[in-house]
Amino acid sequence: MKQSGIFKRLTVCVMLSFGGVVTAACTPTVAVQAPSEPITVNLNVKIEHEIRVRVDKELDDLFEDKEGIF
Repeated sequence: MKQSGIFKRLTVCVMLSFGGVVTAACTPTVAVQAPSEPITVNLNVKIEHEIRVRVDKELDDLFEDKEGIF
């Protein structure tokens, strides 16, 4: 009977060791790495601000000339 107790302890130790190895193997790893090429930002923007300001100024001048319209 003494051998069966030692066998049970040995079996439990082996199972715990195996469980520890399996658990350690399943841990996720995250690697943060800089890109090999530089990041480029392509800005294709159409600017219409100048045209709108000119139209607004022309309208302001027109309304100032004719103050009794509104």
